[in-house]
Amino acid sequence: MTITTSRAKLRRTLRNRRRNLSAGQQLHAAGQISQRINQQRMFKRNKAIAFYWPNDGEIDPSIALKKASEKGYHCYLPVLMPGNRLWFARYLPGAQLKNNRFGIPEPRAPRQYRRAWSLGLVFLPLVGFDRQGGRLGMGGGFYDRTFANTRSAPAMSKPQLIGLAHHCQEVPSLQLAQWDIPLTAIVTDRELISVTE
Repeated sequence: MTITTSRAKLRRTLRNRRRNLSAGQQLHAAGQISQRINQQRMFKRNKAIAFYWPNDGEIDPSIALKKASEKGYHCYLPVLMPGNRLWFARYLPGAQLKNNRFGIPEPRAPRQYRRAWSLGLVFLPLVGFDRQGGRLGMGGGFYDRTFANTRSAPAMSKPQLIGLAHHCQEVPSLQLAQWDIPLTAIVTDRELISVTE
């Protein structure tokens, strides 16, 4: 079995696992993830923070996004750009969103973009993760492509990439491709997992 076939099979299994969570379980997980994010020092010392709008059973960071906005943080959401890369547009609660080609809401006619490397903290969705910082995404490579240039940057000058997930998305070990960008940490509805390089 090739790595591509193996990852596609695992992706299907894990997507079904998170989709099978009830609405009540999803809501509880969203509250737990918000609480865990707000307790972390990494969150408090970064003023430019990227979140995402949940899709396909992804754990919902919108409570944390709302709290961060209320506390005066500059919050951003990803916007799909030509070349299948992401830029990040400023988001304010109540702002109008429009669906991109995948049906995922993005800020409408944003006035303020940030490039990926200029963010302090980025919360990423994922399909699966391991405790070594491996991340299995949806398969489009958007985040890996967007953050590829940060791989060789000094640790102090690149954004912290934090995966957000339901605890049931953990696997013992992921087969990673050479283009996969490792995570700094993973926050689940149950715990914070720090990754040491």
